[in-house]
Amino acid sequence: MLLTLLQQVADSTADSTGAVLQTTTESSTLDIILQGGWVLIPIFLLSIVAIVIFVERLRKLRKAGSDPVLVMDRIRDYVRTANIEGAKAFCEAQDTPITRILKHGLERLGRPISEIQDAVNASGKHEAFLLEKRTDVLASIAGISPMLGFLGTVTGMIEAFQQIQNLQGNVNPSVLAGGIWEALISTAAGLVVGILAFFCYNLLLGRIRRLINDMERTATDFIDLLQAPAPTRRIQ
Repeated sequence: MLLTLLQQVADSTADSTGAVLQTTTESSTLDIILQGGWVLIPIFLLSIVAIVIFVERLRKLRKAGSDPVLVMDRIRDYVRTANIEGAKAFCEAQDTPITRILKHGLERLGRPISEIQDAVNASGKHEAFLLEKRTDVLASIAGISPMLGFLGTVTGMIEAFQQIQNLQGNVNPSVLAGGIWEALISTAAGLVVGILAFFCYNLLLGRIRRLINDMERTATDFIDLLQAPAPTRRIQ
């Protein structure tokens, strides 16, 4: 009975100690972040903007993806059977950058091939612009965040040395070290946000380049299809 009671008291004490240590750790982490200075506010806001842009662009690029070979095979079948309206309906149903480019070309069938090619190229440039939309903001965040962090470190160091001057040099190393590590918090935060934003930017850029390559290849195949001679039947 006594052993059971002692075990319950020990367990309760351990749980209380763990909760106190966890609370202390969380408070210490929050205090460290708050001691980084006002520069952490714009860095935090930039991190939110970067996350929103990355998620929105990633969803957009996933919807824009399509199989260029499959799309071109379907368009080729429609064109060879002179079913232009069916080809347009297929492009409207797919509603991807590739099919929108092809639809612009299909709408100009019967005109000189140069006009069709110009329309396809113009549509391709517009679709590429839409794919790259707001990625420049992500690249700017990747460059600005570390500089804001360095700015916070410089201002923090200025304050630390001002404090040393006010104390007329009567300070111990711990005071100087405290001011320095507080100033370095902003640099760490800026570097973390900048590295993540740079990684997200390059990830999106790789997907955009693949999509643009698919669009260019499909547009070339479409122009070649229009310039190919019509098949002739063999007379028996």
